[in-house]
Amino acid sequence: MNKIIIAGASSGIGLALAEAFASRGVKVGVAARHLEPLLRLGDKYPGMVEAETMDITMPEAKAALMRLIKKMGGMDIYIHVAGIGSQNHSLDPELEVRMIDTDAAAFARMISCAYNYFRASGRSGRIAAVTSVAGTRGIGSMSAYSAAKACASTYLEALRQLARSSGVPVTITDIQPGWIRTPLLNEDKSYPLEMTVAQVVPLILRAIADGVPVAVIDWRWRIVKYLWRRLPSPLWTRMSGFGF
Repeated sequence: MNKIIIAGASSGIGLALAEAFASRGVKVGVAARHLEPLLRLGDKYPGMVEAETMDITMPEAKAALMRLIKKMGGMDIYIHVAGIGSQNHSLDPELEVRMIDTDAAAFARMISCAYNYFRASGRSGRIAAVTSVAGTRGIGSMSAYSAAKACASTYLEALRQLARSSGVPVTITDIQPGWIRTPLLNEDKSYPLEMTVAQVVPLILRAIADGVPVAVIDWRWRIVKYLWRRLPSPLWTRMSGFGF
């Protein structure tokens, strides 16, 4: 049976994925800054959940991941959902840096740690990470967020190439959703092509099971991404980014 670890499992997509696995009788390791939601999940599914406090922006997060792997007796799938996101029209420098630190620098810290675990163990594994279609182009109102997500997607692509050239048996999946109704969104605002967590989770589970390199969630956002990528830069500069 697969041993699955999810970073960023205290709310939103991460928590829903953890519950989806636990409810199916799959033991799951969960990590996040806030321990209480993880313990409640463990109470709901006795014997199916191992929990660990983890702040991915801190160097100690690598040791926390290794502790959780030890509790689980190994790791077959690492799922990275941890991240932050916000519009920043005023371009507040501290918020910009915080998003880059979390969604790019800390992302690289945790993904590389998981990759190195699989490389050192010699066992086949999977890494799946939730990035965003926002990484397709630079979005003015979400400058740091879109840049960080582009960095994350490029990082996964690079590791996919590295794994192949180095003979490391790791399958890497980049999961790119659009707007999802999670605590990160403004609860008083509606967003174009917005999806619920309940709609998204089955699609993410399928993408992980299939081991596809890139999974845009869902088909409507695949069309949006296709069109965005083909817009000339001068035209992109003149338009706003689809609700972003």
